Amino acid sequence: MPPDFRFLLAHPAHLIAFGFGSGLAPKAPGTVGTVLGLPLFWLIAATTSSLSNQLMLLAAAFLLGIWACGRTGRALGVADHGGMVWDEIVAFALVLLCAPPGWPWIAAAFALFRLFDILKPWPIRLADTHLKNGFGVMFDDLLAAGYAIAVIKGLQWLV
Repeated sequence: MPPDFRFLLAHPAHLIAFGFGSGLAPKAPGTVGTVLGLPLFWLIAATTSSLSNQLMLLAAAFLLGIWACGRTGRALGVADHGGMVWDEIVAFALVLLCAPPGWPWIAAAFALFRLFDILKPWPIRLADTHLKNGFGVMFDDLLAAGYAIAVIKGLQWLV
């Protein structure tokens, strides 16, 4: 039986791992979840203007995701269920933290992150294949964020 609203409310880890319900989207839950990275980024940016503090908050969100996705994966019997989108949320917030301000850059960040998250170039696919606990769920999206950030920084240098 697929996860539902009742499953989300059964444990706080499930609610977090499923992006407060966005992971229940019937189509493209990873893409829907990625959109929630924007409000997380705005929340972090509103909390502190210090880059080091922003990175610490994202690191805390990453660690929270290791716990939440690990616990939720065990409850589902699927280590990296497609509805667990906290990894996309946190990773996209990191990409936004490194991108220049403005909607064109947000759109580019979104497209690039989704591209790398879906295509999984080396070593993302390797991590996705071999790491199956909460860390593995979070880590492959961190790698996709790294690729997206590298391309954004390259584009930023060009323009």
